[in-house]
Amino acid sequence: MQSDLRAVRLGSLGVTLDQRPDGSMIVRSIEPLHLEVDKLTTCLDRWAAVAPDRLFLAQRGATGDWRRVSYGDALSRVRSIARALLDRNLSPERPIAILSGNGIDHALLALAAMYIGIPYAPISPAYSLMSSDYGKLKAIIALLTPGLVYAADATTFGKAIAASCDPAMELVASSGTAADRPTLAFDDLLGRQDTAAIDAVHATVGPDTVAKILFTSGSTGHPKGVINTQRMWCANQSMLRHWLAFVADQPPVLVDWLPWSHTFGGNHNFGLVLYNGGTLYIDDGKPTPQGIGETIRNLREVAPTIYFNVPKGYEELVPWLRREPALRARFFSRLSLTFYAGASLAPRVSVDLDELAVEAVGERILMVTSLGATETAPAALACSRETARPGVVGVPLPGVELKLLPASGKLEARLKGPIIMPGYWRDGEQTRKAFDEEGFYRLGDALKFAEDLNPAAGFVFDGRVAEDFKLATGTWVSVGPLRARVISAFAPLVKDVVIAGHDRDAIAALIFPDFEECRNVLGGSACVLTNTQMLEHATLRSAFSEKLAGLSRTSTGSSTRIARLVLLEELPSIDANEMTDKGSINQRAVLSRRASLVEELYAASPSPRVIADA
Repeated sequence: MQSDLRAVRLGSLGVTLDQRPDGSMIVRSIEPLHLEVDKLTTCLDRWAAVAPDRLFLAQRGATGDWRRVSYGDALSRVRSIARALLDRNLSPERPIAILSGNGIDHALLALAAMYIGIPYAPISPAYSLMSSDYGKLKAIIALLTPGLVYAADATTFGKAIAASCDPAMELVASSGTAADRPTLAFDDLLGRQDTAAIDAVHATVGPDTVAKILFTSGSTGHPKGVINTQRMWCANQSMLRHWLAFVADQPPVLVDWLPWSHTFGGNHNFGLVLYNGGTLYIDDGKPTPQGIGETIRNLREVAPTIYFNVPKGYEELVPWLRREPALRARFFSRLSLTFYAGASLAPRVSVDLDELAVEAVGERILMVTSLGATETAPAALACSRETARPGVVGVPLPGVELKLLPASGKLEARLKGPIIMPGYWRDGEQTRKAFDEEGFYRLGDALKFAEDLNPAAGFVFDGRVAEDFKLATGTWVSVGPLRARVISAFAPLVKDVVIAGHDRDAIAALIFPDFEECRNVLGGSACVLTNTQMLEHATLRSAFSEKLAGLSRTSTGSSTRIARLVLLEELPSIDANEMTDKGSINQRAVLSRRASLVEELYAASPSPRVIADA
C-alpha cells in the first residue's frame, strides 16, 4: 500500500520511447535539465554567504567528541589552503593524490584544489592498507604523476608511500611522519590569505575544468582513471535536486560512511550535501559486524533526513534497530527516504525496514535506488514513487538518453548526456573503447523492461553483459541474476559466489562462505575448529546440501540450476585482482586463478570437497 508511506516531495520523471529500425531503442527523459551552477565550489561560496554558521561537516575526533566545521569556516580554510597550493605550481600535469579515507581535512584539501582548478584523485585506502605488493597503488601513482600526496596519518600510510611515491612528491599529513621523506603538517597549509589572487584563479575554473579523477575498481586489470569535470558533477547534482525535490525545502542531513574514493559516497552523497547546503556527519563505521558499532553510535545521536547505504549496510543495521527502541525512534524520526545501491537488496530487508518504521513512527519510509557508474557522475536512472519496488532501477533522469541495444538475448544499456565522462585519464585507447559510434557510453549492464515496452514502469537490472556465457547446449546463463538468486538461497551462510559453466554441460559454483555465520550453524564446538575443519564438518556440509537442493527445486532449467559447488577457504585476493577495493568479486579473475578448482568441480569423479545436487 502506498497510502501508509511518509509524504515526501519528489520531482516527476517522465520518459519517451523511440523504437528504431535497427532494433535499438532510445529512452529519453522529457523533464528539462536546469544547470544552476557550472562549478561545485560556487555552492560553497553561496552557503558561506547565506548561512555561514550552518554546520557543513562533522567528524568524531580521537576523544570521541565531534569536530565541527561551518560553511563560513570551511570557505575561509579552503581559500587559505588554495593559496598554499598555488605556491606549489600544481596543475593537471602535477595533480594531488589523496591516499586516506573520508575526513574533514580530506574535504578541505579537495575543495581547495577544485576552487583553483587543480585536479585531485581520492585513492582507495585499500590499495595502501590491504595490499601486500602495492601493485595497484604504484600503477595509479605512475599514471597520475602527482605533485602533492596527502595522508591523514603519514605513519600509517608510510610503507605504501615509500613503495609508490617518488621522494620529489611533497607529502602532507594531518598527523604522523614518514621515515623516508619530510612531512608537512596539514595545518601549515593554513594561514595565508590572498583575496585578489584566489578570486582571479577561481574565475578561470569552468564547466570543462577537471574536478577530480576517480579510479574504477579495476575489475579487468589496473584501475582506470575516470575524468570528472565540473560539468558532470554539477549536472548530476541538478538532476538529483529535480528528483529528490524535498532537499530544496529541507537541507539534507547525512550520517554517511560511503568512501569518497568512489562515486557513490564522493560524488553523489558529498555533492548532495554541498549543492543543497546540508550537513554531513562523517561516519567512521563500516557495514561489517566489527564496524557497524561506530555507525550505531553515530545514529544514536544524529537523525538523518536521508540515509544512503549498500544492501549489506542495511542488513547489519536492521538487528540494531530491532533491539533498541530509542535508536529506532531517532533513526526514523525525520527520515524522508532510504536509498540503496551497489548490489541487489534482499526483499526481506525492505520488509524488515517497513515493519520497524511503522512500529517507530506509524508509517513506512520510501526506499529507492538508482543506476549509474563512475563514468556517469554517477546517477543516470532513478526510481519514481511509482517504480520504487525491488529490482527496479528506475528511468532516465533529466538530460539523460538511454540506448537499449539487443545483444545475446538481452538489452545492453548505453548512455549519453552531460553527466558522461570525457574519457579516461591519459588513456586514449580505453576511452575510444568506452563509446560507441553515436557517442553513447557503453555501460556494460543489461536492462529489461519492468513491463513490456512500457518505459514509464522502469527498468530492471539484468546483469553484466560481459559476465554471461553459454553452456555446451547453447543455453545462455545470465550470471548477475543467478548470483543474486544463489546468495539469497544460501543466506546467511555465504558472502559471495562465482558462477562457472562456460561451454560445460551444467553450472557449478565457487562459494565464499561467511565463516562467522557458518560457525553459528555448528554451535559452541566450532570455536575450536579451524576454517578448514569447519568446512569439512558434516553438519555444515549438510546445511549447504539442503540449501542446494532447495535452490534446485525452484530452478526453471539448466540455466538456473547449480549442479555442484565447492566451499572456498581462501578469501579473494585484492592483489590477484579477485576482489575490488569495494569488496566486489571479479568473476573472471577468480575463475582463472582457481582453474584447478573449476576442473575439480567438473571431474567425472568429484573430490570429497565437492557438494553435488542429488
